[in-house]
Amino acid sequence: MALIQTHFPLLFVLLILSLLPLSPSSPATIHDLLRSSGLPAGLFPKAVKSFSLSQTGLLEVQLDGPCLTKFDTMAFYESVIRANLTYRSLSAVEGLSQEELFLWLPVKDISVNDPKSGLILFDIGLAQKQLSLSLFEDPPDCKPDQGVLMKRGGKGKGFGAQR
Repeated sequence: MALIQTHFPLLFVLLILSLLPLSPSSPATIHDLLRSSGLPAGLFPKAVKSFSLSQTGLLEVQLDGPCLTKFDTMAFYESVIRANLTYRSLSAVEGLSQEELFLWLPVKDISVNDPKSGLILFDIGLAQKQLSLSLFEDPPDCKPDQGVLMKRGGKGKGFGAQR
């Protein structure tokens, strides 16, 4: 009995430690997750409602609603954006489009091949576009769509009133 009393603080600490998870805690925000994955934090807007990352790497990001922002050109986020997340890459992106020459083109892949280059690569199907990583350092504000961008069949079309 005396042995238990003298070692009670140690046993209590060991019990508490055994209840703690062994894996590191998950990132607090989508922006933290992006940084820890070798991507810039500003790929998603500030107002992310929630996000989930499956064990297979499927990332799902929920926004309050569709919205528009500007990097070098206008970008349109749907309410839900999905992509496969690997280190320095988002592939098979769904729910993100960029305006190019008055057309809205879906972003298919985003990658940072060489962080030292200071460039990020956007695959928009017809072309690959290199942009400065500095454009994506901080999460952007995103304005509600409010019907400015008319959508047909999952592809954005038209954008005139808000330039």
